[in-house]
Amino acid sequence: MLVLSRKIGERIRIGDDVVLTVVRIHGDKVRLGIEAPESVAIHREEVYRRLLREPGAGGEAPRGGGEGGGPEGDPSLSAGRAAR
Repeated sequence: MLVLSRKIGERIRIGDDVVLTVVRIHGDKVRLGIEAPESVAIHREEVYRRLLREPGAGGEAPRGGGEGGGPEGDPSLSAGRAAR
């Protein structure tokens, strides 16, 4: 596992197509912005595990994992492609 330290506004690139941006740090929570092609499924770990357990789920859920996994009213995340 690669472990990196980043400050607010700093980015991490994964390959050519995925960019993670540290949007906010508040207490013990870090808010990340994720830019990726539509073809890349993005899920929180707990949602991903549930998708694996559910028969017929097809392995695909809304980007960000639904259930508030998207911008959650953060105006800094409202630009660009919305979470699906």
